[in-house]
Amino acid sequence: MRLGRSLAILVLFAATIGCDRVTKHLASENLAASPTRSFLADTVRLTYAENPGGFLSLGADLAEPLRTAVFTVGTGVALVVLLVLMWRSRSARLSWQTVGIALFVAGGLSNWFDRLVDGRVVDFLNLGVGWLRTGVFNVADMAVTLGAAFFLLEGVRARFVRR
Repeated sequence: MRLGRSLAILVLFAATIGCDRVTKHLASENLAASPTRSFLADTVRLTYAENPGGFLSLGADLAEPLRTAVFTVGTGVALVVLLVLMWRSRSARLSWQTVGIALFVAGGLSNWFDRLVDGRVVDFLNLGVGWLRTGVFNVADMAVTLGAAFFLLEGVRARFVRR
């Protein structure tokens, strides 16, 4: 049964990283140097942005060596630790927490690779209604966010179910 769990995680990794790589490529080819495109009554905007920082460009103004230390080295170490913890899990079943960690790590790895190679991440999605809008993000960011939500929600659910 552990083989099935491992295979499911690998498929999740490949799908997440593959979708992120393809969409970033399409954004670079079709959105760079073009105006923002709006869809669904301006609920969805496609706009090209290069982000040298972290979440919502946090740390983008840091000196390059510090940015590299935090977003490339620090993030890389954290992702390796999470990856090892996920693979060392003795559970044969695929839990929502494991799926959450897998999504988090896959999205993090895809963005980490961009920072390692280019020193930046391509973002292109913006959602909102009226003045209430998200920052510009990408598919890897969605995987990280969804993964964190799965992990936390399953932890909360498990805590209340045991009682």
